[in-house]
Amino acid sequence: MKQTIYIYHTNDVHSHFEHWPQIARFLSERRGEHRARNEAMLLFDVGDFLDRVHPITEATRGKANVDLLNDLGYDAVTIGNNEGITLDYNELDSLYERARFPVVVANLFRRDGTRPPWALPYAVIPATETFRIGVVGATAPLVKFYELLGWKIAPPFDMLAAAVADVKRQADCVVVLSHLGVNEDEKMAAMIPDVDIILGSHTHHVFPEGKMVNGTLLCAAGKYGKYVGVVKLDIEQHRLARASATVVDVDTLPRSEQVERHLHCLEQDSLARLAAEQVAVLEDDLPLNWFAPSPLGNLLASALREWCGADIGMVNAGVLLEPLEKGPVTKKDLHRICPHPLNPCKVKLRGAELKEIMLEAHTERMKHLRFKGFGFRGEVMGEMVYDGVEIETELEEDGAWHIRGIRINGEPLDPERTYDVATTDMFAIGHFYPQIQRAAEKTYYMPEFLRDLLAWKLTQ
Repeated sequence: MKQTIYIYHTNDVHSHFEHWPQIARFLSERRGEHRARNEAMLLFDVGDFLDRVHPITEATRGKANVDLLNDLGYDAVTIGNNEGITLDYNELDSLYERARFPVVVANLFRRDGTRPPWALPYAVIPATETFRIGVVGATAPLVKFYELLGWKIAPPFDMLAAAVADVKRQADCVVVLSHLGVNEDEKMAAMIPDVDIILGSHTHHVFPEGKMVNGTLLCAAGKYGKYVGVVKLDIEQHRLARASATVVDVDTLPRSEQVERHLHCLEQDSLARLAAEQVAVLEDDLPLNWFAPSPLGNLLASALREWCGADIGMVNAGVLLEPLEKGPVTKKDLHRICPHPLNPCKVKLRGAELKEIMLEAHTERMKHLRFKGFGFRGEVMGEMVYDGVEIETELEEDGAWHIRGIRINGEPLDPERTYDVATTDMFAIGHFYPQIQRAAEKTYYMPEFLRDLLAWKLTQ
């Protein structure tokens, strides 16, 4: 007896709802087509479906995202770092209370070592009357961040090996929802037997036709909902005979007007909820300049320094997208001007290292650097803005302004002294400044985002 089972998967959507009306219509139509042909269809998400850059996610703390997954009938999901470490403990613990699907994440535990009831190591799904699919999940082991939020995250491979061995005894096919990244997926395929399919994410890679590693089919569908992944399983004599993968480019698909209207209503409601929460009232405008010190940038640098109890504050002006005008300031305003899921961080740096960073940050290349990632959702890096720092510059023959001297809290920078520097976690985990990335002593502050520090500072 021959059967065909189809698995559809999304990953790293990051609340990019501009593609959701197309995805929703496509999946709904495919579900009807498969039903008409008596073919089984399963639907999975591999994490980072939510991102607090979007007002819908910010206002509902991701619960509206879960409702959208419910609406399309997802069969199982795992969590990514945006679910796991951009929500506080209670927000994550209650995120899936309305979910109509299992959440599989084998390496997440409460601080006491017990599993939260909503996080299963695996689920066994009867795809047909005679063929069962075991779905195992794991998420990136960002140990320090989870610990600060009250969770315990375990190294994934040990947890996966045990879960895969267990589920293999109950299922005919093993699928791993992996929010670990492509390199870890390839290691998993080489190290853990009995995994038939790995649906990957986290590193935003795309496998247009899948990739075979040690007999395991690796699949991935990029980022931001641009693609939907499709895996076709050919079943013969109740056994998996073949698996093949493709991706569908969502840009070519028609949109669901009904879903589009629903998202519009959700966004308007979310913006209204954020606008109803007043933070402060400004007596004067707070202008912003991405390429020079400005009042709003100075305020954020000062807030960082004070919040972290550091010698200096240091933040790139590009994290602020717009100025603030005098009058009432609401959570809607702060989310609009600073939407990134970025946390404060304090790092210990020698004066010589700090000088190297300042010299690099002062270059036109760094000021105009355009990038996305490490929590940054803006357009350009911008000028580095400091609190507690005086920089003397002079115009040289090449027509550029060069740093001539640096003073820290009124004293000349001491190359041998260790300074406490308050900045953002994107510099601590990103590759922009190796001196910060490799620093031995870093303190992260969670769950507060930069916009929370702005709100705190505006009330001082």
